[in-house]
Amino acid sequence: MRLLLIEDDQDLAEWLVRSLEQRGLMAEWEEDGARALTRAAGGGFDAIILDLGLPGLGGAALLARLREQGDTTPVIVATARHELPERVALLHAGADDFLPKPFAVEELEARLVALVRRSRGHGHGVYDCGPLVFNHPAQRFTLDGQPLLLTPREHAVLRILIQRVGEPMSKQDILDRLVGAEDDMQLEAVEVMIYRLRKRLEGSSVGIVTLRGLGYFLEDRVDE
Repeated sequence: MRLLLIEDDQDLAEWLVRSLEQRGLMAEWEEDGARALTRAAGGGFDAIILDLGLPGLGGAALLARLREQGDTTPVIVATARHELPERVALLHAGADDFLPKPFAVEELEARLVALVRRSRGHGHGVYDCGPLVFNHPAQRFTLDGQPLLLTPREHAVLRILIQRVGEPMSKQDILDRLVGAEDDMQLEAVEVMIYRLRKRLEGSSVGIVTLRGLGYFLEDRVDE
């Protein structure tokens, strides 16, 4: 999961980025509201963690601008403000959830996962492409009902692809979503993982398709 953290408290932001990375979530930090709007507009984020008290463009205005631009990225507002009218106004402006400060990173992670699931229509955290199924809570792949044994890197890359079935992902897109132990992974290694995953999927109707200039995506070829 690739996140955009918009927070002007440097100490809090640096702690949060480290804590999320330890849980396999990649968070990119921006402290200025106007710059954050530009980065968010670039797309590619699975969710946004938004503070309200930002310099330049405030959090509420930033949220409104995002929605006006048609950006549907899930937004969780992390705030020390608890006034009901303000929260109602933010919901009308397009906020998806709230988390009062201070908060535990475990709760933030759980809320983020739930938001992203709902936004993709996977309320139970189960993703599929034909006979290939990924159970997010269990972090387990099955193929034709049988466990699919993968290395950690293969698992990470296939997880990215199955969460975006039919959506081309470039090598850089994939690399950007690999964190933690994969920090030293290069673009060439993504090609190797794709090759290995194709071998793992041989004999099934599921394949990894290459779109020249766009990237890779998963496809169930049962109807071909």
